[in-house]
Amino acid sequence: MSIKTRIAAVALAALAVTGSIVSTTSQAEAKQPGWVWGVGAGIATAAVVGSAIAASNDPYYYGYHRCGWVAQYNAFGQYVGRVRSCY
Repeated sequence: MSIKTRIAAVALAALAVTGSIVSTTSQAEAKQPGWVWGVGAGIATAAVVGSAIAASNDPYYYGYHRCGWVAQYNAFGQYVGRVRSCY
């Protein structure tokens, strides 16, 4: 996971937590629900973060990525499973 992806994930989590706190601490009034703005902001943020992550990926070489399954081992050298690796 790259640093950009981690920053985007932390920012999105902070936005979700802030939005949930703000929406739960308001008084009940006869007006448009406050969560509408939170949903709209979440969708807009997801679009911006998603496009930034998509734009930061490595370009395709010769039109495709070379992918395959690679064995994964833990710190003690024991086989854990397989992961997909693209290069």
